[in-house]
Amino acid sequence: MPFEGEFASYEPLRRIMESDSVKAIENRFKIRNTDEETEDITSELIHKDQLSESLWKPDMVIGIDGSLHQVKAENGFPGAEFGYITVASVLILLDKIRQLEKQEFINPKEFRETERASTFDAIFPGCNVIIDEEDSAKASMRKVLFEQLLSHIAFSDGETLLDTYEALLQIKRNRGGDTRAPKCPCDREQEYEYGYKQYSCSCGKDLYSTDALRLHELHNEAGSCGEMYGQIMFTIERLWLIHILRAFERKNWLSVLPRVAFVIDGQLAVYSTSSWLTKSITSELRRINTLQKETNGTDLLILGIEKSGTFVNHFEDLDTSKEGIRDKIPVQSALLLSDAYIKQNIIFSQSEKPYGLDTYFGRKFFYKAITGHKVVASIATFSEEQQDLTTANPNQFPRLADVMNLLDQMSSNRYPNSVTPLISAHAEAAIPLNLGKRLFEDIAKEIINRPTV
Repeated sequence: MPFEGEFASYEPLRRIMESDSVKAIENRFKIRNTDEETEDITSELIHKDQLSESLWKPDMVIGIDGSLHQVKAENGFPGAEFGYITVASVLILLDKIRQLEKQEFINPKEFRETERASTFDAIFPGCNVIIDEEDSAKASMRKVLFEQLLSHIAFSDGETLLDTYEALLQIKRNRGGDTRAPKCPCDREQEYEYGYKQYSCSCGKDLYSTDALRLHELHNEAGSCGEMYGQIMFTIERLWLIHILRAFERKNWLSVLPRVAFVIDGQLAVYSTSSWLTKSITSELRRINTLQKETNGTDLLILGIEKSGTFVNHFEDLDTSKEGIRDKIPVQSALLLSDAYIKQNIIFSQSEKPYGLDTYFGRKFFYKAITGHKVVASIATFSEEQQDLTTANPNQFPRLADVMNLLDQMSSNRYPNSVTPLISAHAEAAIPLNLGKRLFEDIAKEIINRPTV
């Protein structure tokens, strides 16, 4: 670590680049052969015109995104901090936007009224923050996580976010298969059984159903808990998606879903200690989709959008020639990703286990919108055939033509690799203007009461 005001010179860099040990390891690198990749990938592209024409025009899109801030806690202990997490849900009224687009000049006030937003916030104890009579910062975090899921709810007369989570936990327990008993989160060595709500451990300490997420294992008692906050936010965003869908089912509003598209920030996946949620979410999505499809005759449309990372970088490379000229890929074209393509070109692996098997509940694909913007997306799948990564056919990507239509309309000039619902949701999450509102209560009323166009 440098001293304050100290700046490195170029000499260390020169030493590194000329080092024999560096050159020796570079000579051992596995090099990806770009000729294998696709000097010409046009044969693998799916153009929008190749699919059955889509006449679907959604009335509304719901975007879900989160934001987190690490804040210093003034309690006298060094390094004390807490994580301030906000999740925003924004409803974009596409039918109203289409009407405004017909005007020569759009009234800014009317355009702002095409969005409805609400947020909720939560604070999670980090290093050296202890609440109530708890005996450690980690125990405090476990208690607060349980309380936050218990206190948040989409509808005042519906189930809590904790109820939604425990329904997914029940799916996991009914599925069985994992016989490994977890370590007690009370920092004892004995094994224990997961339970529901708040209950007692054999050691006399309190346990919570949310302990099964094992997010407390990411708690750093001697430094920043940034990784833990990030995983909490990521997990809550995906729990909230299921929470909304279950609320629609309880309200007998599933018939409204063909008019709505759901867009969530990041991959359709769950990582780290709570990755077991993936299989439960997959099971629950398939159940709800089957139920609503009996009435609506079409699958749900749920998208995840990646704004950065390895896949985004690879898509950018694909669209750029060796001479540095961009736009190799035609607009309104999609590249559907298989397991083999991902492992050969993006994330090297020789494993027989399909990419993302334990973490993803959707399929990845690249799409170049009519605007020329490149979008890396995941689309939720609802069957084993759709999830089979050994092949990448259009029928394995539910409502692909509808998705292309949506991305053509929602790609953003401000952030070319994102879409407007997520930009609006992130703005609300980063600066929560609607802080304290019940998440989704007002949005849901707008959806149900809105006339069909």
